[in-house]
Amino acid sequence: MGTEQQTDDDQAARWNGPAGHIWVEKQGLLDDLLRPLQELLVEELPAGSDDRVLDVGCGTGSTTVAVARRLGPAGHCVGVDISEPMITAARARAEREGVPASFVAADATQYPFEPASFDAVVSRLGVMFFDDSRQAFAHLRRAAKDDARLRFVAWRGAAENPFMTTAERAAAPLVPELPARRPDGPGQFAFADPDTVRGILTDSGWTDVGIRPVELPCTLPTSELVGYFTRLGPLGLILPTVDEETRPHLIETVRAAFEPFVQGADVRFTAACWLVSARVSSAP
Repeated sequence: MGTEQQTDDDQAARWNGPAGHIWVEKQGLLDDLLRPLQELLVEELPAGSDDRVLDVGCGTGSTTVAVARRLGPAGHCVGVDISEPMITAARARAEREGVPASFVAADATQYPFEPASFDAVVSRLGVMFFDDSRQAFAHLRRAAKDDARLRFVAWRGAAENPFMTTAERAAAPLVPELPARRPDGPGQFAFADPDTVRGILTDSGWTDVGIRPVELPCTLPTSELVGYFTRLGPLGLILPTVDEETRPHLIETVRAAFEPFVQGADVRFTAACWLVSARVSSAP
């Protein structure tokens, strides 16, 4: 759930470094937290079909495996992610769960997918980080068959998702060097403007673009909250560099800022997202 503007090379370095390893470490927590978003994608796919589906930005493979399980033995799901640590974890997950999904450690915007080879392209929060979104979606379109479907979930704006920015807002007075969000570039909220998303998809050759706001309830155990904000996101990236005298007060301050979301043993918040759909036109 990164924030700052980065190039594709920056993204590769980040997700093949500490950030990727942390997501592997926290994969169980994150899978549970984001399951409502995953279910929204998977439920629309035809059960028991022979479709081939591409999962973009698949991370540790939760959505890929869920798609493969829904398709059944006749279908197949391929997960692609720039992070080698997460792809390694995804392969282990698929083997452990006995699901015949496959995974590619690569930049989805450049990998030479076989043209017209997928019946559907899906993504759970994995498409907002492209350095050139139009080029990326044009590349994915070429990998899709005629009449193939595109379906992804992306965050709406930061103002509609206060939980996602609580840690950095609370930490900012104590950590001036905390990276600022860049609304004009790749990042968590890069697809906040639906008109921008529609323009990107239309310009890259997708048709019948649909963008629907959804609000999804998300939960994590209160006992995991401190580990969540100290290991993930912009604060998680910079916290190891904070001096030892400041760190305890910083963690206490940030933990207090999350109190409005705490309901006993659970932390609850609403994920304000766009559910985006499109297709490849079969017209000449």
